[in-house]
Amino acid sequence: MITLQNNSKKQIGQFVAEDFRTAAVFSKHNIDFCCKGDRTLEEVCEKKGIDPNILLEEIHNVLNTNSNQSIDYKSWPLDLLIDYIEKKHHRYIEEKVPVLLQFLNKLCQVHGERHPELLQINELFKASAGGLAAHMKKEELILFPFVKKMVNAKLGLCAIDSPGFGTVENPIAMMKYEHENEGERFRQIAKLSNNYNPPEDACNTYRVTYAMLCEFEKDLHLHIHLENNILFPQAINMEQQFGS
Repeated sequence: MITLQNNSKKQIGQFVAEDFRTAAVFSKHNIDFCCKGDRTLEEVCEKKGIDPNILLEEIHNVLNTNSNQSIDYKSWPLDLLIDYIEKKHHRYIEEKVPVLLQFLNKLCQVHGERHPELLQINELFKASAGGLAAHMKKEELILFPFVKKMVNAKLGLCAIDSPGFGTVENPIAMMKYEHENEGERFRQIAKLSNNYNPPEDACNTYRVTYAMLCEFEKDLHLHIHLENNILFPQAINMEQQFGS
């Protein structure tokens, strides 16, 4: 059994990095494991008014189910993890954003008068779409290539030069700040949409759009988790090894 004594100071992001199945437990209690994964179990339980022993029991039960084992992203080489993030999560955003923008614009035209929250959701998603597009470009053109270069240097395939941004911690700090902004936008979207539950008079497009927004948020949570809790700490550690 997982005990409180050994885990009260453990960060939420560490639980999820070790086994992504624990994300379901934290999501159930509305605990942000991606953007705010650096908080300890003790801190989040105190803030949420949750008995930490109950939370740990739920985590224990999830980890001991006979379901398929969660993918061990933490064991992947960083260049493989980067390729996965780009091809799965970046591409997902690029494919879904135009469709969602089209659907939200249609909903605002047809239902906006009776459901003014749609106008706010639309504006928030537009801001998120623009922010994520710029964010992903910075990762793909600046941060990710440098991390890949460190991986190759560690393998003896190339030399490593000092980057123009100083230490890798600088762009990582910016990326984490932008992740928090996107997390906050989607917290607002979830609240405005009643956690993606459409009203009784919703048409099929309304229902599909809310379902897509819910899926988009879940994908974004995993995307941010892989970067904040696995890729970024390992990249910082790798750079420090070069420095030593």
